Amino acid sequence: MARNVTTGRRIPAETLRAQILAVLGAWGMPAGHAATTAEIMVETDLMGIDSHGVSMLMAYEEGVREGRIRLAAEPKPLRDTGPTALLDGGDGLGHPVSAMAMNLAVDKAKQHGIGAVGVVNSHHFGAAGAYARIAAARGMIGLVTSSTRGVSLVPTRGAMPVLGTNPIAFAAPAGRNPPFVLDMATTTVAANKVKVHHLNDAPLPEGWVIDGAGQGVTDPHEANALVFQRPEGGITPLGGLESTGSAKGYGLAMMVHILAGTLVGASFSPIRNRTQKPGQPHNIGHFFLALDPGAFRAPGDFAADLDDALDVLHATPPADPAEPVLVAGEPEDRMRAERLAHGVPVPESLDALIRGICDRAGAPYLLRPNA
Repeated sequence: MARNVTTGRRIPAETLRAQILAVLGAWGMPAGHAATTAEIMVETDLMGIDSHGVSMLMAYEEGVREGRIRLAAEPKPLRDTGPTALLDGGDGLGHPVSAMAMNLAVDKAKQHGIGAVGVVNSHHFGAAGAYARIAAARGMIGLVTSSTRGVSLVPTRGAMPVLGTNPIAFAAPAGRNPPFVLDMATTTVAANKVKVHHLNDAPLPEGWVIDGAGQGVTDPHEANALVFQRPEGGITPLGGLESTGSAKGYGLAMMVHILAGTLVGASFSPIRNRTQKPGQPHNIGHFFLALDPGAFRAPGDFAADLDDALDVLHATPPADPAEPVLVAGEPEDRMRAERLAHGVPVPESLDALIRGICDRAGAPYLLRPNA
């Protein structure tokens, strides 16, 4: 569920979209792929997932400058066996090929009851939940996993990071209720949420990050350095410590890599980092699964039963009457409505970074042109 710490001047969603499009266009991304990418990035920010939206432009700029991200790439099919397929992302940003892959998985599920599409030779694709929502919007159950560029998860009993945040997203369409949408990292927190705290000078909660001696770190700048710059320390697996179940998060992280990395032929970050040459792409992999409820149930039965289950969850007596029980996806939906009405907060530090990107790219700066 979304956790938002971002403060700053509010920017209308359309202005944010125009700014992202201007930068992507200046970098040479084809208009259609840029539109898909900007749409997913803006939707991510609207839902309060500030770690995976416009703030990712800095990392994308680095990849473009180093020649790792090839924005003019056109995804192409490598395999198609009926209900399954494998797409080559061409070393481009992950958003366009991932939207294509999820829609292809849905098309296959409508025909076969199930569709599974892998992606190889890709890069960061934003928030996994954006693609699971594509499936739910088309009446399908969707499951999404992705391998990662970074190495940030310190395994249970470990002292150094080995795996990435390795996300899982799952969405299921209901009837009278919004879809159930689970979007989570297999670490205690996504690495880029540490970056958000760093940008906002906001202390981290206990248990997110540990140093090389296994001690907790709450200073946002020290934590950001441990996660993104130093070899030691990193983020704990989901569950935190071994005594509180970190082996579950550790195991889930490896499951994600098996589906989105090993199965599709993508790289494993610790091995890639030892062998990668300058300018060589990261070869990130993704996995998209779509299931047609109509292949298992009579029309309408799945949605009706899911609605009944969600109604029971909503009726759970809350511990605090002011904080009713929600289900996965609802905090993001509420945040989206609020930000559509009032704009997306962009802190001054992030605004300055975006202005610098515009200057270097030769793109117009649109967020606060008169500031």
